[in-house]
Amino acid sequence: MAQLEYKDLLDAGVHFGHLTRKWDPKMAPYIFMEKNGIHIIDLNKTLGSLEQACGFAKSIVHSGRKIMFVATKKQAQEIVSEEAQRLKMPFVTERWLGGMLTNFATIRKSLKKMQTLEKMLKDENTAGNMAKRERLIRGREKDKLEKLLGGVADLTRLPAALFIVDVKREHIAIAEAKRLNIPIIAICDTNSDPNLVDYPIPANDDAYKSISLITLALGKAIEEGLLERKQERDDARLSEEEEAKRTEEVVAPQAAVAGDEE
Repeated sequence: MAQLEYKDLLDAGVHFGHLTRKWDPKMAPYIFMEKNGIHIIDLNKTLGSLEQACGFAKSIVHSGRKIMFVATKKQAQEIVSEEAQRLKMPFVTERWLGGMLTNFATIRKSLKKMQTLEKMLKDENTAGNMAKRERLIRGREKDKLEKLLGGVADLTRLPAALFIVDVKREHIAIAEAKRLNIPIIAICDTNSDPNLVDYPIPANDDAYKSISLITLALGKAIEEGLLERKQERDDARLSEEEEAKRTEEVVAPQAAVAGDEE
């Protein structure tokens, strides 16, 4: 992972917390000082926490499992969805549907419905036989499902971990993950409770630059985990092919000798 430095975090405004009157006392260990009525986050703690979170994320994807990205606040949606799509990870950036994790079977039914509508509208014969109004209704239904569930369309099983941008905003997602013992990595601002998540990253969760820096750093770690997994699988396949070739080289002469003896 490309090592972030103190200055990178400072330039991105990662250290700016909320007003002191809006703080959560449980964030005290991560706060450096108060300035002009605003809490300043200790960036040394941010660097250490980010390193731990990245190491954990890397180990998850290295084992072949998925991390779900969750960020429904406006300033985080674009960067989070782009990074999740680049890494082929599931993501939720529109609205967290209650039961997304705890009632996953129902979500799978909605995904199947979305895929069925998509096939139906793409099929010229089926779409052609529909009345204009019906086609319009089906199209709107598909678009609505796609907007809400498009980021998890390829998810066939529960994610192994969650990455969350705003702990307070995504409290339903956190509650569901905790109920299912799914580990959580999260950006925690000074108004958040870091004890709700497994890997809190103390940082400004409102500024685009701060969210982007943390998300891209985590994305880089995930990418490294994916590449290492791919390399190991390629090496294993190559090793198997070489072993098969050596076996063939040994067996072939023996078979020829046996044929001559007969």
